[in-house]
Amino acid sequence: MPRPPVRPRRKAAVALTAVALAALALPLAAAPAGAAPLLAPAAAPGPSPSDSPDSGVRELTPEVADRLDSAVREVMDEARVPGVTVGIWTPDQGSYVRSFGVADRSDGRRMAPDLYTRIGSETKTFTVTALLQLVDQGKVSLDDPVSRYIGGVPDGDKISLRQLAGMRSGLYNYSDDPDFFKALTSDPQRSFTPRELLDYAFKHPVLFPPGQKFDYSNTNLILLGLVVEQRSGQPLGDYIKDHILDPAGMNRTSLPSGAEFPKPHPQGYTNQTADGKVEETAGWNPSWGWAAGAMVSTLDDLRVWAPTVATGELPDGRRMIDESTQRQRLVTPPTGVPGAGYGLGIFDVHGWIGHNGSLPGYESLTVYLPSARTTLVVLLNTDIDHDGQEPSTLLGQAITRIISPGHVFDLPAQPAAR
Repeated sequence: MPRPPVRPRRKAAVALTAVALAALALPLAAAPAGAAPLLAPAAAPGPSPSDSPDSGVRELTPEVADRLDSAVREVMDEARVPGVTVGIWTPDQGSYVRSFGVADRSDGRRMAPDLYTRIGSETKTFTVTALLQLVDQGKVSLDDPVSRYIGGVPDGDKISLRQLAGMRSGLYNYSDDPDFFKALTSDPQRSFTPRELLDYAFKHPVLFPPGQKFDYSNTNLILLGLVVEQRSGQPLGDYIKDHILDPAGMNRTSLPSGAEFPKPHPQGYTNQTADGKVEETAGWNPSWGWAAGAMVSTLDDLRVWAPTVATGELPDGRRMIDESTQRQRLVTPPTGVPGAGYGLGIFDVHGWIGHNGSLPGYESLTVYLPSARTTLVVLLNTDIDHDGQEPSTLLGQAITRIISPGHVFDLPAQPAAR
């Protein structure tokens, strides 16, 4: 499956970044670096989730917490990850919130649960949610051709908004374009406009007739962001804040207009550079990701978002998206990766629903397992692959092998192919 995270270039044909179930939040007391994991006791005596055939999540006992600590550290050592924060929340069987490693190698500052972070392609879940709200309001239809709203799109009269949201448009991914990669890496602080990003994509022919197959393309989300702005009459960031973030109580999440990055935040580390050497990225401008990958969030906010986006229901019980529209969102046709399907800006990987995110220096994974009402959020300050695999996927796999062995988050690396 194409790389869901927003990447300047595709290193592999697989990766959900947004697709990524991404990624969210009720405040939980932060565990200081080096402290024992926070384990909430079960609400009442009774069988653990592992005793229920419908749950699939093991009780977060101290023994399980110790196994999680060891698994996370093992992946960090193997993949040379500087810092990681992990949050797991279950309704009755406890929680686990723990940070490991450093937020900044230069001064040894420790990773912590309260840091802001860039969430890459998890942004897609917010952009598509905005689109689906406009569907509920009757301002657009998922089966409208994109040409009804945006001109100059190759095959735009044949590509529907549904196909854009489901990564089945056939449009070339602008972040795969060599000229784009050169422009970004030669000046990581520069600002890109949505039209500039589309120009990189549209100089390439369409890859296949719309609807023929799944192909992860950030171009799709730039177009949907423009549709949301046109039909709502608001800048995308303002719409998301007013209609999604504020109602969900996510006051530490935003879509920056430029390189803004609230403090405190970790330093990011990437090798997606002009010379392939590792560089720090906290000061890079993520405008090139815009509606596909420029958002900033926190562990607690993502904790709120995971069940909200997976169910379409706000924390206070109101609908964020109508039930019928949410059902359409959660139709997740195959992607070519075993066990992984992709719906409308959201994926289902062996039962975990959400999205992942990746852009230079940062990765994230925000997913929800409906059968156990369990949330998993993983945040890290590097996007450097290990043996062709994203470190966020390696961590998600190691964690879910322990807490949900019947539902392992597994996205095997695939050879790049077109």
